[in-house]
Amino acid sequence: MKKHSLALALGVSLAFGHYPFTASALEPKLMLASDYHAQIDLSQYLVSEKLDGVRAYWTGSQLLTRSGKPIQAPHWFTAELPALELEGELWIGRGQFESLLSVVRDQTPDDQQWRQVQFQLFDMPGVMQPFWQRYERLQAIVKGIGQPHVQVIAQRLITSKQELQSTLEQLSRSGGEGLMLHHKDNPYLPGRSGNLIKYKSYSDAEAVVLSHLPGKGKYNGMMGSLLVETPDGIKFRIGTGFSDAERLSPPEVGTVITFRYNGLTERGIPRFARYMRPHPML
Repeated sequence: MKKHSLALALGVSLAFGHYPFTASALEPKLMLASDYHAQIDLSQYLVSEKLDGVRAYWTGSQLLTRSGKPIQAPHWFTAELPALELEGELWIGRGQFESLLSVVRDQTPDDQQWRQVQFQLFDMPGVMQPFWQRYERLQAIVKGIGQPHVQVIAQRLITSKQELQSTLEQLSRSGGEGLMLHHKDNPYLPGRSGNLIKYKSYSDAEAVVLSHLPGKGKYNGMMGSLLVETPDGIKFRIGTGFSDAERLSPPEVGTVITFRYNGLTERGIPRFARYMRPHPML
C-alpha cells in the first residue's frame, strides 16, 4: 500500500472512530435503518418524523451516544428516567442541530443550555415485544415521568404511498429531515434490516476531506470545492452547500464531513453532492 493511501486509511479510521472500520467495545448494539423502497407494505408500519438530533441511548443508569461515548447531561435531565434501556433523540428543534451539538459536546454541562433540550424517545432496546407494544410502553413511561424534557416521538399509520409522499413534502417544507417507518410487529433486533426504514427527499453520508481546490470567478481567492473520499474509497468533488465564510475557512484536510446527495452514478459517485456540515463524531 502506498504511504498516502495508508495514511489516509489510518486517518479515516481514526476520524470515523468505530465507523466504518472498527467497532468500539462500548458501542451499544442498536437497530439501524435501511433506505425506503417502493415495495414495502405500508399497512404494516408506523410512521414518525425523523428528528435532526443526536441519537442517544439510556443504559438504565447512563446516557451514551450511539458509539458508546458518555453524554455529560445535568443530573436533573436523567434523574427521572427508569432503570430500563431507552433509545431516542436529543433534540432542540428543526434546523437547530449545530446549537444542539455545542450543548451535547460540552464536558461541563451548561444547565441553562440543557433546559432547551428534549429527550425524544422512540424505542426500547432489548425488548422483544412487537414495536406497537413498545410504543405503548414508552407512552406510559413518559406519562409517569411527567417532565416536559422527556417525550415520546408520535407514531401514526399511513396506508398509501401518496399520503407518505405528501407527508414527506409537507415536513420538508417545514424544515423537517424526513420520516422513519417502524414495522408494527418487529421485536427489537440490533443491526440493519427492513423492519426500520428511513425515508428522506435526499440521502446523506460521510467523507474525509483530501484537499481544497481553488475557486474561480466570484469565488476567486476562496475554496472552490473539496476533494473528498468516502469510507469505501470513492473520490469526488463537492462544490456546493458552502457559505462564503466556509469557503474562506473550509474544513481542514482530514476532517470528516457530512454531505447530502440524490442517488449514485453508474460508477458509484454521489449525484448532486452538497456539503452539509462537519461530522459530529459522537
